[in-house]
Amino acid sequence: MLSLTSYPARFGTLAHTLQALLRQTVQPDAVILWLDPGDEDLLPTGVTDLKRDGLEIRTCPPWRAYKKSIPTLLAHPDAFVATADDDVYYPADWLEHLVAAAATGAAVACHRAHRIRLAPDGLPRPYADWEHNIAAPGTSPRLFLTGVMGALYAPGALHPDATRAEIFTALSPANDDIWMHWMHRLAGIAATKIGGRARILEWEGSQDRSLRSVNLTGGGNDPAIRAMIARYGIPWPDPHRGQDATAGPHPTPPDAVLFPGQD
Repeated sequence: MLSLTSYPARFGTLAHTLQALLRQTVQPDAVILWLDPGDEDLLPTGVTDLKRDGLEIRTCPPWRAYKKSIPTLLAHPDAFVATADDDVYYPADWLEHLVAAAATGAAVACHRAHRIRLAPDGLPRPYADWEHNIAAPGTSPRLFLTGVMGALYAPGALHPDATRAEIFTALSPANDDIWMHWMHRLAGIAATKIGGRARILEWEGSQDRSLRSVNLTGGGNDPAIRAMIARYGIPWPDPHRGQDATAGPHPTPPDAVLFPGQD
């Protein structure tokens, strides 16, 4: 499954991204575009016409960036789920490389990642001090994938809390990358980065109203990271003990939170 979301400010360039995703050398079982209720009526014909090429358009709760992953994870819990952003150009073999990584055992794969830098006490340094957009491929507990260039999640790669909207909207409402990092680390999965240093090609004007800009320039990531540590602990190896250290117990997950229309 290939999953993404969008909103009206991006609809003007959305068709470009969708066309790139629909023309991948490896075809997903479905390409699903998730929208807030009512937004489908605002889509340009250049987007709705793509339903003839297999695009599915569905609605879900207004979960901001989480709409690109959570609804599909809920609807298809046993599927491999690839996620993409709505404002980026993806080359034709973008999905092929992610699928190849999964075929060789990567439970979480990505094209772009940062390396988390830790302070002497084992806590993360401020997000701005991390090693950004690393060049080397590899797998590491402190490899922090960035969803802008896409990711692929295998079934079972995420902690059961991953779809709990009441938690992710409270702890990290504007950054799904932080939430997803904790969820795959708490499931015991280290992300795998493939390829070299990623280059992001965005459509002109698509970043006028961007959560990415808020998180990077406004320090929005660090409060979310602190909130995640307070709730779930530190999911990286302790540099002093050589093992994972956690600040508290992992919660016992209740039944998954469903949205209207979800069986």
